[in-house]
Amino acid sequence: MHAPPSDLEPVSRPAPAHGGARVGRSLPQVAAALVLVLLLLVVVRLPWAGDLGMHAATVQRLRHDLVHPGNPLVDADTPSPYYSPWMLVLGCLARLTGLSVFVVLRMAALVALGLLTTGVWRYVRTLSPHRAAPALALLALVLLWGPLLFDWSGFVSLNSLALTVSYPSVFALGLAFHFWAWLTGTARGPAGWGAWLGLGALWALILLCHQFTGVVATLGATAMVIAARPGRAVLPRLGAGFALGLVVLWLWPYYDFFALFSAGSGLEAIHRSLYAHLAGRFGLVLLGVVALVLRGRRNHRDPLVLFFALGVLVFAAGGLTGHYSWGRALPAALIPAQLAAALETVSAGRRAVRAGWACVLGAALAVGAWTQAGTLGYVTGRDALPGVVAAKYRTPWAGYQWIMKAGVRYGDVVMARRMPARQIPAYGPYTVAPGYPDVFLRDAARREAAVTRFFDTGTPPAQRRGILREYGVRWVVGPGGLAGPGVRKVTSGPGGQWLYRVEP
Repeated sequence: MHAPPSDLEPVSRPAPAHGGARVGRSLPQVAAALVLVLLLLVVVRLPWAGDLGMHAATVQRLRHDLVHPGNPLVDADTPSPYYSPWMLVLGCLARLTGLSVFVVLRMAALVALGLLTTGVWRYVRTLSPHRAAPALALLALVLLWGPLLFDWSGFVSLNSLALTVSYPSVFALGLAFHFWAWLTGTARGPAGWGAWLGLGALWALILLCHQFTGVVATLGATAMVIAARPGRAVLPRLGAGFALGLVVLWLWPYYDFFALFSAGSGLEAIHRSLYAHLAGRFGLVLLGVVALVLRGRRNHRDPLVLFFALGVLVFAAGGLTGHYSWGRALPAALIPAQLAAALETVSAGRRAVRAGWACVLGAALAVGAWTQAGTLGYVTGRDALPGVVAAKYRTPWAGYQWIMKAGVRYGDVVMARRMPARQIPAYGPYTVAPGYPDVFLRDAARREAAVTRFFDTGTPPAQRRGILREYGVRWVVGPGGLAGPGVRKVTSGPGGQWLYRVEP
């Protein structure tokens, strides 16, 4: 006798495909391959926007001092949640090889993209045996978003992925898909203590590498455990894995992971925009919500349905209570809906129903692809794009290599406003105030006020000199007209910026 299949185990195999069916099955695979080729070409260019400077600065500090790297952005001895196991590996690589930080980040992007692709393939195979399912799932993850372009770390729309592929968030999400695949297989059948302990260690690794993606991974894992209904014999092993994960988090030496729970208040303002324009940014995901409803009717303990419900619950709670940083859990709702839309195309009952789903999903993916068509510009440049596509292209940031060529050195302190401060530390210098929120830098508000006073045209020269002395500033990046006693123009840069040397 054969044991009956579990609720998570596919119960049917697709019929052999012939002729047009083979062509239809190969189309998603070809399209997914083209997307991956595009992303590989983007890695060569490594367009700069968002948090790239922060991660480059983190690698810079670790390559110079693996034990006590200090704050990655300002000249202060503070811990930082950016010092994760993955960034430590990259810092060691940069230190041992002497490679440029940006070359190391390109290598990180290749690893992260490989992890994400293989992780999606492995997890989707636990949900469907259909050969086209992983390719459809990958396409849905990057294209099934909305008619408004949306980029944010931890969200893997095509354009966002092109800009963040070297970030720890993509690496962590790739690990999360592998984690879910491993957890699903472990929960389905008999597994020893080693498997559950390994899952606990992997869970902690994801949380340390990118805390917000770790929350998404945790919600997904919770849904999968509930769906699997493990017996009492499994609970001690599950508890042991969870306990090991907590120990790993507690032992990590570079920052206090558990202190982050009391530091979230400083992140609410920057995350409030996650609750705006939801229909425009994510409207196409409603197709996946319909698919989830159908899956839920077939099995009320479906792991994707439970995953989605947990994600919506956390996201909604954040909006209702003003904890807008909880909005970073939104991928926990988007990912299961996107996967459900792809899976319904290959698993809906009758052939005519599957064909209908394929047409609707194909149209939605086409809309998503058109919305994100400007991503091509990160490979070709704006000038090579047709006019209607060029209008969708967002120009990357220019960078600050020019100040390094003018004499700025590693460890020098540069006075700069917020946008330059998001890039300058990538090359090794520090800035007076961090360009990003820093939950462990206690005098961050004081530093930001000092920068504001310095660039205020009404600030007396003597007060400006006092600010420069207080923070040990050797250089200033700002508009023209700042030269005066003790501050000398050195060179100009893009956008009307000037580099000034602070004289003794």
